[in-house]
Amino acid sequence: MSLLRRPALPSLLLPALAALLALPALAAKRPITHEDLWSFDRLSAPALSPDGRFAAVVVTKPAYDPAEQSADLWLLPVDGRGEPRQLTFSRAAEAGPAFSPDGRLLAYSVQREGDAVPQIYVLDLQQGGEPRRVTSLSTGARQPQFSPDGSRLLFVSSVYPGTKNDADNQRIAAERKARKDNVRIYTGFPIRNWDRWLDDRQQRLFVVPVAGGEALDLLAGSELVKQPGFGGRFSDTGEEIDATWTPDGQSVVFAATVNRHRAAFANVHTDLYRVSASGGEAVRLTGDGTLEAQDSYARPQFSPDGRTLLAQRTPRGEQVYQPTHLQPFDWPAMRPGTTLRLPGERAVNGFGIDADSRTVWLTAEDAGHEKLWRARLGEPEARLAFDMDRGVYTGLQVARRASGVLVANYDSAAEPPEVVRLMPRGGHQPLSAFNRERTAALDLAPAETFWFESERGARIHNLLVKPAGFDPAKRYPLFVLIHGGPHIMWRDSFFVRWNYHLIAGTDRVVLLTNYTGSTGFGAAFAQGIQGDPFEGPAKEINQAADVAIERHAFIDGTRQCAGGASYGGHLANWLQGTTTRYRCLVSHAGLVNLESQWGTSDIIFSREQNNGGPVWERGPVWTAQNPMLKAANFRTPVLVTIGEQDFRVPLNNVLEYWSLLQRQQVESRLLVFPDENHWILKGENSRTFYRELEAWLDRWEAAP
Repeated sequence: MSLLRRPALPSLLLPALAALLALPALAAKRPITHEDLWSFDRLSAPALSPDGRFAAVVVTKPAYDPAEQSADLWLLPVDGRGEPRQLTFSRAAEAGPAFSPDGRLLAYSVQREGDAVPQIYVLDLQQGGEPRRVTSLSTGARQPQFSPDGSRLLFVSSVYPGTKNDADNQRIAAERKARKDNVRIYTGFPIRNWDRWLDDRQQRLFVVPVAGGEALDLLAGSELVKQPGFGGRFSDTGEEIDATWTPDGQSVVFAATVNRHRAAFANVHTDLYRVSASGGEAVRLTGDGTLEAQDSYARPQFSPDGRTLLAQRTPRGEQVYQPTHLQPFDWPAMRPGTTLRLPGERAVNGFGIDADSRTVWLTAEDAGHEKLWRARLGEPEARLAFDMDRGVYTGLQVARRASGVLVANYDSAAEPPEVVRLMPRGGHQPLSAFNRERTAALDLAPAETFWFESERGARIHNLLVKPAGFDPAKRYPLFVLIHGGPHIMWRDSFFVRWNYHLIAGTDRVVLLTNYTGSTGFGAAFAQGIQGDPFEGPAKEINQAADVAIERHAFIDGTRQCAGGASYGGHLANWLQGTTTRYRCLVSHAGLVNLESQWGTSDIIFSREQNNGGPVWERGPVWTAQNPMLKAANFRTPVLVTIGEQDFRVPLNNVLEYWSLLQRQQVESRLLVFPDENHWILKGENSRTFYRELEAWLDRWEAAP
């Protein structure tokens, strides 16, 4: 019996269930299409009311034409006894919903008609009616949080350095717009992040009365924001400052860095700070105040009783990959408590503190899943709350005034995301069914798991996805799909970018291997790739294909292709120079030259750490494991793709590969997407990519 139990369906799902039962009993399920994939509703992480009664979620309805896409707020009863209720009805995309302490108000960010940039709006859930705009900053507003007494909102805005108020920002913006030149000028590193050039704007914290009024920049004029390395936390979508109100509502605790300007030659870290809710100089709470690399702190959160401050802590060490732990502090003394870790030094992804102020709930990756863990404050290691054999839990939220009420997103390779209530004793209860009816018509077999022992003695985890209409008597070609990172893992999850079932179609088996360097198997396993970026992982990928072919008679070992994106593209390029076992390859955003990748990417210092020293020393990794230096062996036909706005793996890396392929007269096809970044995110571009991928694989799998 599955450990992921499905309890009795709540009433909100009964209409959907009745519709499913009304379908013809013998109706054949069909393969997924790109149109299916693209049209599934996409759900934000839920926000949970303090009393645990309701969850708010942003539901995006995608469209190939961006002008036809919409995103709206929905309210879900957590007890499952009522119907989900749509709260907003505009094409403007709401984001970052947050409940007031009494659960009556919902704040969120949106750019409504008449707004030049997103602003904070507040909706009264009891009285209904139109939402009320609370902010009017020219620089916009996002990530609202109510103060403990519900009278004020904390939020984030990106402002120009040296500004004291919005008039300053408007003046500087007008001056820059009036300039006749167009030039970016830098004096340090970094200068880019993922798909955007960095400018001098800073992330700042603001407070505004919920009733309306002037927003106060808490850090304006402070010495902290004058430091050259000041900033927030970079992500693949931009930059944020993690912040939270103190229990008395008199201050704000936040995470920031002051040594980002050293990123070219040192590790960057973030510390916790406290600033008065009336503004002023911030007080550092962690670290020694020097610019030298130290442990990093992020996502601070207080216990409901206000006596404990918890934050994610990432230790600094010689290894580039470091697992994230949970660090409690006595508040307000800031005495550190027992660090909470996960078995095998797995990394903490999400966490929340129960209403009892003692129980901590966490999510963390484990062997292809993201599972729920629990611990008591003072314990050194969390334990698994319950096991699961399908899917992942993400976006965990814990009720602050109702013990044991937890909500999250759930999805699996065969199930698009929905919102669920996690049951502390095991399993989950569905709270939404946005995608369920459409999914029921599709032939989406669950991903299967197998393990093997690598040649160097490591246990290697794999997922296997069978095609729609699978017939065990047939023999199918194998596509070996390689994940990026490298410090991520293939998950039993529903991807839009690399959808396992869309790639499998009706005529191929997809193999997904979590090679050394993958997360979810302990810190030592993730760190094992340092100093061996390609050779060891590639051997494990090839061995995984051998094992899959040996164990499954339905796989035709004479018809193999392989490919991946980002680090997976790097490994595909390494395979190009080290084996001819694959009939074809696919390389998206893949480096071919370690040296030029180091010099042009938006991050550089961790690359030299991974490779054993600076590039100019040309240590053994820089030369022995550089795919470009294997170009004499390039033989395998390859589909090469890249987004022109990718600054993590810049276009020049792919152009170098293309030049080598052309010089070696290797049959190949190049796709450059001018308006895409590291991923292919636009609907029509995505459809073209999948169409090209399918045609490429079909061609070479069918070759004699």
